[in-house]
Amino acid sequence: MTVHTGRHFLQIPGPTNVPDRVLRAMDMPTLDHRGPEFAELGFEVLAAMQRMFRTKQPVIIYPSSGTGAWEAAIVNALAPADKVLMCETGQFAVLWRGIAAKFKLDVDFVPGDWRHGADVDQIESRLAADREHKIKAVMIVHNETSTGCVTPPLEVRKALDRVKHPALLMVDTISGLGSLEYEHDSWGIDVSVAGSQKGLMLPPGLGFNAVSERALAAAKANPGMRSYWDWQEVINFNKAGTFPYTPATNLLMGLKEAVRMLEEEGLENVFARHKRHSAATRSAMKVWGLEPQCQDANAHSPALTGVRMPDGHDADNFRKVVLENYDMSLGTGLNKIKGKVFRIGHIGHFNDLMLMGTLSGVEMGLDLANVPHRGGGVLAAMEVLKSRDVVSMTKAAVA
Repeated sequence: MTVHTGRHFLQIPGPTNVPDRVLRAMDMPTLDHRGPEFAELGFEVLAAMQRMFRTKQPVIIYPSSGTGAWEAAIVNALAPADKVLMCETGQFAVLWRGIAAKFKLDVDFVPGDWRHGADVDQIESRLAADREHKIKAVMIVHNETSTGCVTPPLEVRKALDRVKHPALLMVDTISGLGSLEYEHDSWGIDVSVAGSQKGLMLPPGLGFNAVSERALAAAKANPGMRSYWDWQEVINFNKAGTFPYTPATNLLMGLKEAVRMLEEEGLENVFARHKRHSAATRSAMKVWGLEPQCQDANAHSPALTGVRMPDGHDADNFRKVVLENYDMSLGTGLNKIKGKVFRIGHIGHFNDLMLMGTLSGVEMGLDLANVPHRGGGVLAAMEVLKSRDVVSMTKAAVA
């Protein structure tokens, strides 16, 4: 067995690295979840998540994974036999479709190549053809974690508005929230789905639904059965800062600290940092001569980069070489791109030196695994990161 020293490099696109401040915040005695101290925490985290989603509408917090938040969105807003429009952008779109099918929704699934975001023109065309408004919801993945491709929710909202279609807009932003710009209210999103283990820098265990007035009205009119996931029951308890069942108390303590950290940095700075790290990673990849999984230059994810392996080379074998020799975990390819792609996470609690260590491990791993590539990718990434410092220093000098 190989013995490693130092800290393990966790560079998968989720669950992400948990900051020490958040770990310390969770390292507390259990609270009485029916007492006044917990109610104060409850009010704080509910308000904090409204700020994260950029909404004045309710945000429902579940002790669940993101998958639970997917299910909650479906069982509240939709009923069996409802028609929905979804797009095949990658594995997580496929999984959400699978849940929709289990709840007997009539899914119109727009095929995709896993190398682009959703085709907004196709969405608009299908909505325009739906003159009887049978489509009850358009369901998209904002940041497709399996491929590194982004679908802009605002563009989908504009498509809905252009054809005057009343369908709900439901968005999975599980790996987008806290990593990419997101505006629940001003983008006209009806249901936003998120989880704790990505840009929010927490362990898995919290799921979120942000819901519009239209979504709440749809849920109220929906006769479908639900209990644990019922929005309205949670909202009613939230008025007192509590929940209808035992909440994940210590994760909520961590959530309070995580949002505090993001707001101390400033959300615009957080988003800019993710974009810089994405650009630096793609600069390294270009020098290496490797191809990004995402083929749309306007859709590259700030949160992660999917990297295609050359023909004849297995991505999982490469990941194994990197793990065994450099104690670094890279994301695997999922489903139809398994063995063809590895993923570099640059999301959450992350900085320039962590990225340089990550890219150094990748470049050394390419050498050790005998993967054809050109050297110098790390230096190219360094130049991208250094350019930020030059800009900052110039601005400071002018000021």
